[in-house]
Amino acid sequence: MAEIFSVGEYYHYTLHLRDSSLSNHHPNLGKMHGLARPPRNLGDIIALVHPDDMTFVQEAELMTVEKIKEIGFEHMMQLKSSYCFRMRMASGAYEMFHHQSLHTLKSEEGELLEAVNIHTHIQHLAPKNNYHVVVSGIGERNDFHKMQWLQRAQVEPEPAALSKRETEIIALLAKGLNTTQISERLCISNHTVRTHRKNILQKTRCRNSTELVSKAFEQGYL
Repeated sequence: MAEIFSVGEYYHYTLHLRDSSLSNHHPNLGKMHGLARPPRNLGDIIALVHPDDMTFVQEAELMTVEKIKEIGFEHMMQLKSSYCFRMRMASGAYEMFHHQSLHTLKSEEGELLEAVNIHTHIQHLAPKNNYHVVVSGIGERNDFHKMQWLQRAQVEPEPAALSKRETEIIALLAKGLNTTQISERLCISNHTVRTHRKNILQKTRCRNSTELVSKAFEQGYL
């Protein structure tokens, strides 16, 4: 679970699907958006989304459901979805957030009852939205499905596919870990970490780790 909280200030809340009510709000939610009280339902969160991003958010949710349906709803508890959009800050400005949703409770009949949504502030890393929607596996599942919303996308050549180990290393670089710390965390040699990092930079066409982390958010790898 700790790997899900990406670099940057974040908050989370629980969404109850049957009535769209919210609970378990992280204190940062009110602070970052300048709210006097915790939002009571999903509509309060939607009201913070930039109006120009609302169509994408709606389409992203539909794309997520279709992909999970394709994978199999029986696996939904081991899948998470993510995409980016702008939200209103306490200052009144709209800035980029990385949205992640994890399914946390379902009924005996298989109906999804609860999800935990995590919003990470990434304006400093990826101020531009490439309109990617990602469904990826957690726990024992290794799924990674990146979908492009073409209506507003700036289409760029797709980078070479990254391996699971390479995405793990990107996540650790994003957390500020150095080569030695990454080698200790993954139980591999410093030389292997440096080799992976070199290959990652070549595949993503990045010059350094800072540019890599920014592109990783834009391309949906974080």
